[in-house]
Amino acid sequence: MFRWFKKILNRKYFQLGLIAPLVLLVTNGSVGTPPGKATPVEFRISLSQKAYLGITDLGLQTPVNGRIYVIIARDGSDEPRLQIDVLGPPFWGKDIFGFTPDKWVSLSDYDADVIGYPYSKIAELPPGDYFIQAFLNVYTTFQRADGHVVLMHQDAGDGQWLWESPGNAYSQVMPFHLEKEWRGKIDLDLTEVIQPDQPLQPGQVLQQGNYTDTDWVKYIKIRSDVLSAFWGQDMYIGANILLPKGYAENPDTFYPVIYLQGHFPGSGAPFGFRPTNAFGQFWTSDTAPRFIAVTFRDANPYYDTSYSVDSANVGPYGQSIQNELIPYIETNFRVLREPYARILAGGSTGGWEALAMKVFNPDFYGGTWAWCPDGIDFHYFQLVNVYEHDNAYYTFRDYIQVEQPSARSADNLVRFTIKQENDWERAMGTNDRSGGQWDIWEAVYTPLGPDGYPMPVWDPVTGDIDHAVADYWKNYDLNYIIQQRWAELAPKLSGALTTTVGMQDTYFLEEAVYLFDEFVQKANPPAQIGFDYGFRKPHCWRGASPTDPSQQMTYQEFIVIASNWVEAHRP
Repeated sequence: MFRWFKKILNRKYFQLGLIAPLVLLVTNGSVGTPPGKATPVEFRISLSQKAYLGITDLGLQTPVNGRIYVIIARDGSDEPRLQIDVLGPPFWGKDIFGFTPDKWVSLSDYDADVIGYPYSKIAELPPGDYFIQAFLNVYTTFQRADGHVVLMHQDAGDGQWLWESPGNAYSQVMPFHLEKEWRGKIDLDLTEVIQPDQPLQPGQVLQQGNYTDTDWVKYIKIRSDVLSAFWGQDMYIGANILLPKGYAENPDTFYPVIYLQGHFPGSGAPFGFRPTNAFGQFWTSDTAPRFIAVTFRDANPYYDTSYSVDSANVGPYGQSIQNELIPYIETNFRVLREPYARILAGGSTGGWEALAMKVFNPDFYGGTWAWCPDGIDFHYFQLVNVYEHDNAYYTFRDYIQVEQPSARSADNLVRFTIKQENDWERAMGTNDRSGGQWDIWEAVYTPLGPDGYPMPVWDPVTGDIDHAVADYWKNYDLNYIIQQRWAELAPKLSGALTTTVGMQDTYFLEEAVYLFDEFVQKANPPAQIGFDYGFRKPHCWRGASPTDPSQQMTYQEFIVIASNWVEAHRP
């Protein structure tokens, strides 16, 4: 054990002052309880005056409502909060209200409000050497237009990854040796506040980030009237805009646009453009087709993207994108404002968004490429049939129940299950407030619950499916919607839509695409809709390269394909 402590002294976090002094460990470790009064390990968390003021200075609400956590990691090479993952270290959390520097919060196994992952109880943690850190996720009170008052983590320009979100607070890292059946109290003080990448300037807000324009990439952010009305306070939406070569030198030239959708991009440019990388060299060459490329910044109180549709819980992001953001872009940048010149593309979440934007606005957009989209038919919501299965977590056999996988490796080994991923998200935040993938699906697709939060499509603990709620999901089941509106949509999708997916998609997304394909093959009237399946390819297959079908299409090749589509459909 002493050799282990000696190693600690050389770790960078100790040297930087991010690990608490060892005397704190010794003091806490010596706390005992009277005979016959043994209690489990108790963490007592306080909020320093420094951190409290730091939260206030960034415009977040105080006294603090939010969620408090204790994270315990074996790996001391990085802060525990930065190791959080569904396969990462154990942590426990609970909601707190009115937190100020003169109070402290207790986390222990005696508290029924504490939710842990992967261990439900702190007592389940095996003996050993650990690093402990406390963390605070700060909530904002929203008095929404629907009359509900909800507590949510407001977007702070981080894409709703709470562990790195500006305004959230954390403690120094404390080394700790856990003996078998150890009992005692450990005090942790929240002293640090996460800062934005760039200091806020007068008039700026954290939402959607604040970035500096370059010659090639322009950043816009506007206040959304419809979102502000829905959420009861100022809400913003933005975009990262990649300009083509010669844009400044040709002020009378207008360009087709690619609306490339996906997760929150931060300061990243569409297609990962950097002047020095392979795509950047292509984009800035004399031979590359000329487009304006746009990626939205639409992080919200639930997730890093809105799924580009209106939702009872997330709000009218479809309206905001369609009626506020895109008109702003097409007014302030020289975009060809014609359907044939508006290309949609995206992968994974962005693939679903691209298809949804086309389906809900078929006359506004042209060619659409939905790459490895999130489930587009809820008969295969990953592997869950929300309409017919009784449980999302298990397949029940005669004598056993088998957990449903959520992700697999390239050789088909299960990485984690649906239950494990949902348990992980529930520990991060109740009422779909984790910022996680399953929570945003529920927030977007599900009706509003009586408490103002999303109505669960299944019991978050047991996985039992509520089929009345599942039936509401048909409003976002893209294959169902396409089938119901086929007579109208067939001529508008024909020749304009390509859907791609790997046949061994990491998240089993190929199954829903197969159902869509099966419908298209039999549909009347017929339509030419493209499907590209990557043999033994994982997430996220964009389609085969025109020059080597065994390899994935590059973004450079896609730009050429999109340009050919535009030219073929130019009036």
